[in-house]
Amino acid sequence: MRLLIFIFSIFFSMQLVAQVKILKGTASFYHQKFNGRKTATGETFNNNDLTAACNQLPLGTMVKVTNLKNGNTVIVKINDRMHAKNKRLIDLSYQAAKELDFINSGTCKVSVEKLPKKQID
Repeated sequence: MRLLIFIFSIFFSMQLVAQVKILKGTASFYHQKFNGRKTATGETFNNNDLTAACNQLPLGTMVKVTNLKNGNTVIVKINDRMHAKNKRLIDLSYQAAKELDFINSGTCKVSVEKLPKKQID
């Protein structure tokens, strides 16, 4: 019985690890001119909300973005897409970039972790 419990716990742990997706790349933030425009989800973009555009994750996904230089983190909702030729990983709202503390530099290296739905609820 203990062996069965041990095997089940290992399997369950592996499933949790498999659901976490972490990407690394460059982040930027939206220009003020996009404030008030429609996003890919149909929502109106607001630079004061904690939202982002990303081409590699599904719309509606909640992610934790970490500035790799200073360790600051923010949780944002993916509600838009970037231009297909954009090489950046994620484009954040002004508020999210402010919380990550990279407004002055314009871009920064980040890790983006997809949050499981259970963690969000």
